[in-house]
Amino acid sequence: MGRIGPSAGDALRGKTAVVTGAARGIGFGIARYLVQCGMQVWIADCHRAGGEAAARALRAHGDVRFAECDVASEADVCALMGEVASCSVQLDALVCNAGISGPFGTPLEALTLAEWNRVLAVNLTGCFLCVKYAAPLLRKARGAIVTIGSTRALQSEPHTEPYSASKGGIVALTHALAVSLGPEVRVNCISPGWIDVRGEQPEPITPEPLRPEDHRQHPAGRVGTAEDIAALAAFLLSDAAGFITGQNYVVDGGMTRTMIYVP
Repeated sequence: MGRIGPSAGDALRGKTAVVTGAARGIGFGIARYLVQCGMQVWIADCHRAGGEAAARALRAHGDVRFAECDVASEADVCALMGEVASCSVQLDALVCNAGISGPFGTPLEALTLAEWNRVLAVNLTGCFLCVKYAAPLLRKARGAIVTIGSTRALQSEPHTEPYSASKGGIVALTHALAVSLGPEVRVNCISPGWIDVRGEQPEPITPEPLRPEDHRQHPAGRVGTAEDIAALAAFLLSDAAGFITGQNYVVDGGMTRTMIYVP
């Protein structure tokens, strides 16, 4: 019988990560989890007040730094990675989480090119830029990347074209990057389903409870949490996942595997 290896948390201790879009939501949850694993975590977000508040809140758990960055801006991303390189020993992990939903519900004929371009710029081009400028640092550390997709890459509601297209692009970009950057850097994607992030912010709130039917529609029996995503991200960033790259992990409580028949 082989030896049981260390936990992802133990394996990440003392390493450095950049998490984009981490002022709140899933990104905030991932940043909190990684710093609790003993990592130095850079929170990168375009919202200065929110990002600084997030960094202050998480410093109770460890070494957290904030850098203002619009991932759709090449100059911002280049400056971010330059600051990381100048302040940290090395960069071991990158989580490309920053994203916007865009004009959900806007019919195709009413969707403007500017709206389409902005969603693609943040969600897809932003991921490309972050990896492009982080790659030299990650190669030196033989690090790992986690991109954040969505089950919207696999199924849709009406009038969600920009978001769905951007997340489908993330899934494809992930396996392309894994091939291009391997073997020095591993790249994997997590595609969350329904994740309740209403309390994932620097000043926690107590949201109204979800309805029983919200949980029941998931084969796993409940709606997801940010920790569900963060725990998988930590594993994929760790050496324990050293033989995993180019994959897309759907974390949705089984919803995309459920056949629905309208009576």
